[in-house]
Amino acid sequence: MAKHSKTIPVRGIRVADQIQRDLAEIVAYELKDPRVGMITVTEVQLTPDYAHAKVFFTMLSDEAETIKNTVAGLQQASGYIRGQLGRRLHVHTLPQLHFVHDTSTARGIELSKLIDEANATRSKDDDQA
Repeated sequence: MAKHSKTIPVRGIRVADQIQRDLAEIVAYELKDPRVGMITVTEVQLTPDYAHAKVFFTMLSDEAETIKNTVAGLQQASGYIRGQLGRRLHVHTLPQLHFVHDTSTARGIELSKLIDEANATRSKDDDQA
């Protein structure tokens, strides 16, 4: 289960997790927009009133143009996605979907490389001493 803010009730966390699972299936199997390639829905942040859902996703390609096209495709298809989500999810308010490219994985890889470089430099310094 994803780590969420403590201000969201437990039911909100469960709903956000269910939305994440359903969105992953809808985008992978039902969405036919060629701009939207293979994406992974990493997290859904839901407002306490369920009016808005911020959907974070990652892609294999981190090129700016590809990301821009994918976000545009997802935003244009958000009505269809929301309709399909409404058939699966039975909540009083179906949230508006806002798609955001998740850069945390790429940032983590960059930090890991920097740590590895620092450790390699440190071990060379220890060997020379």
